[in-house]
Amino acid sequence: MQLRYNYRAYPDAAQRHALARAFGCARVVWNDCLRDRKEAHAARLPYVTSAELSRLRITQAKRTTERAWLADVSAVVLQQALRDLDTAYKNFFDSLTGRRRGRKMGPPRYKSKKDTRQSIRLNSNAFSLQDDGTVYVAKVGNLKVKWSRRLPTAPTSVTVTKDSCGRYFLSFVVDTAPDVLPDVETDAGIDLGLSAFAVLSDGQKIASPRFLRRAERKLKRLQRELSRKQKGSKNRAKARSRVARQHARVADRRRDFHHQASTQIIRDSQAVYVEDLSVSGLGRTRLAKSVHDAGWSAFTRMLEYKAVKHGRTFARVDRFFPSSQVCSACGFRDGPKPLHVREWACRECGTVHDRDHNAARNVLVEGRRIVAAGRAETPNACGAPVRRAPVPAQRGEAGSPRKARTSQAGIPGLQSREHVKIQPWRRSL
Repeated sequence: MQLRYNYRAYPDAAQRHALARAFGCARVVWNDCLRDRKEAHAARLPYVTSAELSRLRITQAKRTTERAWLADVSAVVLQQALRDLDTAYKNFFDSLTGRRRGRKMGPPRYKSKKDTRQSIRLNSNAFSLQDDGTVYVAKVGNLKVKWSRRLPTAPTSVTVTKDSCGRYFLSFVVDTAPDVLPDVETDAGIDLGLSAFAVLSDGQKIASPRFLRRAERKLKRLQRELSRKQKGSKNRAKARSRVARQHARVADRRRDFHHQASTQIIRDSQAVYVEDLSVSGLGRTRLAKSVHDAGWSAFTRMLEYKAVKHGRTFARVDRFFPSSQVCSACGFRDGPKPLHVREWACRECGTVHDRDHNAARNVLVEGRRIVAAGRAETPNACGAPVRRAPVPAQRGEAGSPRKARTSQAGIPGLQSREHVKIQPWRRSL
C-alpha cells in the first residue's frame, strides 16, 4: 500500500534560487521533448521513444551552449520530467482506448514559466533524510522541514512543490502495511448535501462549514485591490499573492475538515456507503459555488482510501438510485420532490421522513445489497493503492481533462433546457 505524506519546507534564499533553477530546467526538458513528439506526429513519423529523447534533450543538450545550464541541476530531475511526460501520454492513450476510467484526458500541454505552481520529482538516489531533521536534495542543499508527524517507513520518492502563494512542500511516497482497526458492529450510509454537509443513517448530521462563503467578503476586497493594480507591476504581483494566500487558507481549512470528518466516520463504522453524485454535473448549475465549496469528491476519496487503509468496507451507490424518493420504512416509491421539500410523509404507510435522513437510510440498504452481491471492495482486498490525491498525476504532470463542450443553449455539456430538468443527479439532493 502506498501512502503520501506532505510536509511544509522552509528553504533559505540560496535554496529557493536553486529550486527555481530546478523547476525551470524540468520545464524546459518537458517542453523540448513534447515539441519533438508533436512535430514527429505532424510529420507522420514514428513515435519518438524515451531513450531517444533522453539522448537528444538531456545528454547531448548539456554539451551545447544553448542548454549548458541543464548541468546545474540534478540529472534525476531531468529524467523524471521525461518519465512524467511518458505518464501523461500513457494516461491520454489509455483514456482514448477506454482502459482508463473516469473523465477523458487531453493530450499533454506545454508548461509555462508564468504558472504559479511548480514542482520537481526525485527518487531515492537524489534525496536523503538527515539526522538533524533536514532533507538533503541533490544540488539544492539541506532543506528545513516542519515534521508534523513521523514517516512510517523510508520514502521511495519525494516531490518538491511550490504553490501559488509561494509556499514549499515536500510530498513523500512510502510503502506501508495497512493499519487495520478493531471491528465494530455499525454501518453507515451517508447522504451528502448543502444545507447539511453530510447526514448519516443513524441520524447524525455534520454541519456544512462553508469556508468559501465565510471568506467571500475578504476575497472580494482583495480582488478589487488586485484589479486596480497596473499589469506587470510589482504591486500587482503582491496583490495576486495576497489573493492566493487567502484561497490557500480556505482550501487548507476545507481539507482539514474533510480529514477530521472522514477519519471519525471510518473509526466508528465497519462499512461506509455513499452515493456516487455527479459533482461535475452539479458544478455547472446555479448551485456550482456551494457544490465546489463543499468538496464532496475530495471527501469521498478520503473515505475510500482510509477504508482500505484501516480494513473497512467502502461502496458507492449508483447515482441513479432514487434515494430521496423511496420510503425507508415500507419501500414505497413516492416520486420526485423539489429541493425546498425537506420533510415529507409517505402516501403508503404515512411515515414522516426527514429528506436527508431518509436518503441516508436508503443508501445504507442499497450499499449492503451491493456488497452482498460482490460488486464492492471488502476488508479482505489487498494491494489497492491508497493516496490523498487521485491516481492520475497532478496538473502539469499529466494530460489535462478536456473542456466540456458548450451547446447552443450556452450550457456546458447539456443539449437543451428540457434535458436540464430531468438530470438524475438533482433528484437525490
